[in-house]
Amino acid sequence: MIFYKTAEEIELLRQSNLLVSKTHAAIAPYIKEGAKTIELDKIAEEFIRDNGGIPGFLDYNGFPNTLCVSINDAVVHGIPDDYELLNGDVVSIDCGVLMNDFYGDSAYTFPVGEISIEKKKLLEVTKESLFLGIEQAVIGNRIGDIGYAVQNHAEKNGFSVVRELVGHGVGHNLHEQPEVPNYGRRGRGAKIKEGLVIAIEPMINLGKKEVVQEEDGWTIKTKDGLPSAHFEHTMAITKNGVDILSDFSLIEEVLKNMK
Repeated sequence: MIFYKTAEEIELLRQSNLLVSKTHAAIAPYIKEGAKTIELDKIAEEFIRDNGGIPGFLDYNGFPNTLCVSINDAVVHGIPDDYELLNGDVVSIDCGVLMNDFYGDSAYTFPVGEISIEKKKLLEVTKESLFLGIEQAVIGNRIGDIGYAVQNHAEKNGFSVVRELVGHGVGHNLHEQPEVPNYGRRGRGAKIKEGLVIAIEPMINLGKKEVVQEEDGWTIKTKDGLPSAHFEHTMAITKNGVDILSDFSLIEEVLKNMK
């Protein structure tokens, strides 16, 4: 069942999602060579709690941390630990917040120091595919239009789309209906209506699309060991168009000032 949100509920969802984006911005200065991923997790948890939120991922279905930190060939759901970031790594940070009884959810893939040209292109194309998907999230379109836009751009650039993991509705629950795949056919799937709130989150691989789950029961990695990238926005569908509730500009302002 799809739960459509009122204008008042969308404003509460905006607060949750902005706190997620502010958390990304708070940890961004620490994403550099030598940083331990568990330290990023501690900074994020403290920041969320200090700003009136609850970490949305911590203990969610047993997940042990505040952030999912997925490095290089880890696609999603990586567990923070004592790994020290290396120059040339790419690190996907996925963060969730519960605030005012509504969830926020957004992911961003950060470069560590100087990354290779192929990794730069992977990050650029993955983010572009997210925004092309968002362009299709309008009243009257269907969920398949979103997936088609993401898949077409990724594959046109020589990359592949993970099939096993998808975007989703967001509300009182972190994962609601409908599922929002990053692949699909135009004109297929649930119709997009006013009040729908969804997270679109392309997971795009440099190599082949196949993934495997690690023994920790959480981390999903590319089967061929090549890097993956992941960007995610939560948005509301309104009669005036798409209203993106999370905000990458907060993150990118910090990254720009770090250069």
